Amino acid sequence: MGKFEVKTDKAGKFRFNLKSSNGQVILSSEAYNSKSACDNGIESVKKNSQDDSKYERATSSSGKPYFNLKAANGQVIGSSQMYSSESAMENGIESVKKNAPGAAVEEA
Repeated sequence: MGKFEVKTDKAGKFRFNLKSSNGQVILSSEAYNSKSACDNGIESVKKNSQDDSKYERATSSSGKPYFNLKAANGQVIGSSQMYSSESAMENGIESVKKNAPGAAVEEA
């Protein structure tokens, strides 16, 4: 089972990482000004992770595939790492779909 790990960055902003059961980060959030906004972002990931149309598949300037998970309003709520191939990226999306809905939330 995956987990959301919430942490505070050097600027005092809140961020979360969704980790798979093996501990690998599969989705990272933007910076939030408050813990409650960060919690809302986690709930949005849980809600939107099952809808394939909410995944924006993209390629970085260095040619590496990655994806963004978007909320209903089109705002990015999480971004993936850079992947070595499109199939690896698709596996990452499947991992988010599998891990996000029931993931526990832990403070780092």
